[in-house]
Amino acid sequence: MAGGGTVLIEHGAIVLDGDRILWVGPEAELPGAHRTVSHEDLEGRLVTPALIDCHTHLVHGGHRAREFEMRLEGASYEEIARAGGGIVSTVEATRGAGEEALLKAALRRADALIAEGVGAVEVKSGYGLDIEIELTMLRVARRIGDLRPLRVKTSFLGAHAVPKGMDADSYLDGICIPALDAAHAEGLVDAVDGFCEGIAFSTDQIARVFDRAAALGLPVKLHAEQLSHQGGTALAARYGALSADHLEYATAEDAATLARSGTVAVLLPGAFYTLHEKRQPPVAAFRTEGVPMAVATDWNPGSSPLGSLLLAMNMASTLFGLTPAEALAGATCHAARALGLTDCGVIAPGKRADLAIWDVETPAELAYGIGINPLHKRIFGGRE
Repeated sequence: MAGGGTVLIEHGAIVLDGDRILWVGPEAELPGAHRTVSHEDLEGRLVTPALIDCHTHLVHGGHRAREFEMRLEGASYEEIARAGGGIVSTVEATRGAGEEALLKAALRRADALIAEGVGAVEVKSGYGLDIEIELTMLRVARRIGDLRPLRVKTSFLGAHAVPKGMDADSYLDGICIPALDAAHAEGLVDAVDGFCEGIAFSTDQIARVFDRAAALGLPVKLHAEQLSHQGGTALAARYGALSADHLEYATAEDAATLARSGTVAVLLPGAFYTLHEKRQPPVAAFRTEGVPMAVATDWNPGSSPLGSLLLAMNMASTLFGLTPAEALAGATCHAARALGLTDCGVIAPGKRADLAIWDVETPAELAYGIGINPLHKRIFGGRE
């Protein structure tokens, strides 16, 4: 893979040295020094970088199947949230679950992603909304990476919702920002996220969280323009965010702003599908402006109970109009960039030997299949 697209090498060869890629290119050009080393014939299978799921909420308690039924009966996401459902209902389930139960459930979800060739995943907090449980969620996320052959990047999402009985400003001052400080002191945070929306936090409120992140030396990302246009995209760009995610209500002007800041647009078709949304992200504007587009599952119990990155790639193509090549780049090199990772997401000398080997003939088949997992095997850090 190169740049924002894919480069297919027919009859290719990859040389690994421990956990790194040493050489890649056509087999006919394999240097003589590498011709005598032990090798495996993959029998014409497709090799890609291991996939990267750059936006998930894998750590949570409970489920929200009843809300699924309510949406089918005509209730909107915002109506459910204002009635006490949505994020706040998952907060209650998460607070009551306990760390070991949260870990057990999160490992099952991580295993499902690993089985589809995922080598790196982002995991957010945000279902605690108090200091203790936000820290517990982040500890569980770290333990996933300890217990599974999977790279885990954590995002502190304390600014996800306002807990019952509090106003937004009091919550930010009394719980969210102190929780961020505590999580950072414990080494639990790789990035700071927020939900900028009418039912969550304003741009001014998110800016206070981002100011604290900047003071701690942490990069930021943002749930922006999902249900309405609140100015979150411009805010994310102003802070040089790694990514702005969702973006259904982003504009062509927002696309130009993201391009100038180098911020990745993370497309989350699972939420678009689940919430029966009609407005699509401005993909054409992102293309025109050269904004890198990542694709992720947004796996969460409410708006995107989607446990397949391959299906997210298919949805990004069928619902948003990405080409299969764009969808694959979105789940590899652009997803890596959305997490601030520079050593994976492409097959190139010096990069991590995180690879997915597929029982397909062409890259397009990965986004083409619906409910099909053609993974032959995954290599993580040079090991199967």
